[in-house]
Amino acid sequence: MLGRVISRRWFTVLPSLAVLCCTAGCSAADEVTPPAPEGASARHCRALHKELPDTVDGLARRSTEPASDFTAAWGDPAVQLRCGVPKPGGLTSGSEHYNPAADAVDVNGVSWFLEKRDDGYRFTTVLRKTYVEVTVPGRYAPEVNALTDLAAAVKKTVPEGV
Repeated sequence: MLGRVISRRWFTVLPSLAVLCCTAGCSAADEVTPPAPEGASARHCRALHKELPDTVDGLARRSTEPASDFTAAWGDPAVQLRCGVPKPGGLTSGSEHYNPAADAVDVNGVSWFLEKRDDGYRFTTVLRKTYVEVTVPGRYAPEVNALTDLAAAVKKTVPEGV
């Protein structure tokens, strides 16, 4: 008799657990504003999206909201990638943020312009036909480590050029 009571209780608990699991799964997407590249840049970004790794700096890939071939995310808080972004202000002559002595770093054959943020860094590819931006929260210091897992995909899909 006790076995029947326990199993009946599980039937009332299981639907609640299923709803909880689905809700948790649905909230795993990160909001990342997709850029709107066109032409060759859009093609480079779609190719990059297909080559992106499942993990970056040991962090698992997550879905993004809205879903886009121009964005990706890993971990929580998320390392976020946006492909087809505009040229950074720090590299644009005449902009208020222009910095001709800006810091850059080369990681596995890909050059990145770096910008310190309140919590981490934003890295943007340079000397490539399409700009790829990666934002890394300070929690993952040294933040540049995330770029090592992205370099091969960028090199393969986003041609060098200015």
